[in-house]
Amino acid sequence: MKKSNEEYKKQLSDIEYRVTRESATERPFTGKYWDHWDQGQYSCVCCGTPLFLSNTKFDAGCGWPSYSAPQNNAAILEHRDTSHAMIRTEVRCANCDAHLGHVFEDGPQPTGLRYCINSASLAFEPSSNAKMNTETD
Repeated sequence: MKKSNEEYKKQLSDIEYRVTRESATERPFTGKYWDHWDQGQYSCVCCGTPLFLSNTKFDAGCGWPSYSAPQNNAAILEHRDTSHAMIRTEVRCANCDAHLGHVFEDGPQPTGLRYCINSASLAFEPSSNAKMNTETD
């Protein structure tokens, strides 16, 4: 079931709403997960869809949480983004269409990808509670 903007405004903080529903970007080195290294699962803050596992997180030096692969490729949608005079690939939650960030082809092997994700779009669940399976298809 899709929520209305008013429902999201009640559920989310101001920055979470602006990032996920209006495609804003949080300032680098300010989000709660950019330097977060606990083991667990990162999910969509809007709908709870599992998105990334901590074992795919790496320090890209960019100021945003970076992951080499999604937990499940079907959870992520990619769209061409030509805003701000750039050509990038936007990443959105496949379940609720929340803006998450962007993916770049300058990440570590074996994927070579860097999913540069706004902390404000994520919720974290420690590994003692999270389902830690990785599906790539």
